[in-house]
Amino acid sequence: MSVTTPHRTLHSIAVAAPAEVVYGIVADVTRWPQYFAPNVHVEHLEKDEGSERIHIWALANGTVKNWVSRRTLDPAALTVTFRQEVSAPPVAAMGGTWVVSPVDGGSSLLELHHDFAAVDDDPAGVEWITAAVDRNSGAELGNIKEIAERYRELDELVFSFEDTVEMAAEGKDVFDFLDRADLWPERLPHVARLDLTEDEPGVQVMAMDTSARDGSTHTTESVRVVFGPDRIVYKQTTVPGLMTAHTGSWTIVPGTDGVRVTSRHTVTLKPSAVERILGTGKTVADAREYVHKALSTNSTNTLKLAKAHAEALRG
Repeated sequence: MSVTTPHRTLHSIAVAAPAEVVYGIVADVTRWPQYFAPNVHVEHLEKDEGSERIHIWALANGTVKNWVSRRTLDPAALTVTFRQEVSAPPVAAMGGTWVVSPVDGGSSLLELHHDFAAVDDDPAGVEWITAAVDRNSGAELGNIKEIAERYRELDELVFSFEDTVEMAAEGKDVFDFLDRADLWPERLPHVARLDLTEDEPGVQVMAMDTSARDGSTHTTESVRVVFGPDRIVYKQTTVPGLMTAHTGSWTIVPGTDGVRVTSRHTVTLKPSAVERILGTGKTVADAREYVHKALSTNSTNTLKLAKAHAEALRG
C-alpha cells in the first residue's frame, strides 16, 4: 500500500454567535453524537490538558466507519487540530484543523480544513472520500451554526434521563436479550417491526416500527455499537418529529443478587415542531415531559421483559 498524493479541502460558515461559544462546541467532542448528524459515538481513549485521543464511529456516505484520532486543543487561538491515527479504507490518512475567527462580539467565522490521502491513490477512493468529507463537513458546520445560535436555549432543549431495573439474573443472559434486537418483535409488544443488519461485528444498523399507547406507529432508524458483554450504545439516525437527536445506552453492572441494568437517553428537542405535534399553546417543557414519558415507558418495558427472560433462564 502506498500513499503519495495529499488532497485538501476547506469548508466554512458564518455563525451569529460569539467565537468562544462556537469553539466550545467544537472542543467538547463528547457531545458530537448529540449535535452532529453523521456522528454516532465517541469514546475517549486518553485525555489531558490540551490534547486527547478519541475513537469515533460515524456515518460516511451511508456506511458506518470508525477510526482513532488525536486532537490538540488551543483555546487561546480558538483552534482544534486533529489527525487520524488509524483510518478506515479507502482513507489512508486524514487530518485537519477547526479554526474559529471572531468577526465581532456576537458573530464569528468557522472554518474546517481537511487534508487526506486515499489508499494507493485510487481515484475511486479519492472520489468517495471527497464526497464524504463534503457531505459530513457541510452537515457538521450547519449543525454547529444552529446549535451555537441557540446556545442560550441548550439547557432547555437538551436533556438526559435514565431508568434502572435490578435483576436476579446472569449478565450474559440480559446482554443476549438486548443484543438480539432482531428478536424484539417476538419479545417486545411495542415493537411491530425491526430489520437489523450487522455487516461488521459489533456495529448494528436497524430500522424499527414502535407502537405508541395512542395507537400511532413511529418509525426510527438507529446505529448501535456493541461493547459486550456489559454495554451497548446507540444513536437514532431517523428520529420522531419532536426531536433533532436521540442517543442512548444500555449498561449492565453487578448488583446485590445479579445485575443492575440501566437504559440512558439523551434527547435534543426541536422547538419548531412542538405546537405542530402537541397542539397550540404547548411549550418545550410540555415536549420534554411527553418525550421523557414515551421513551421511559418503552425502555422500562424492555427492561422488565429482559428481567423476566433472564431470570427464567437462571431459575
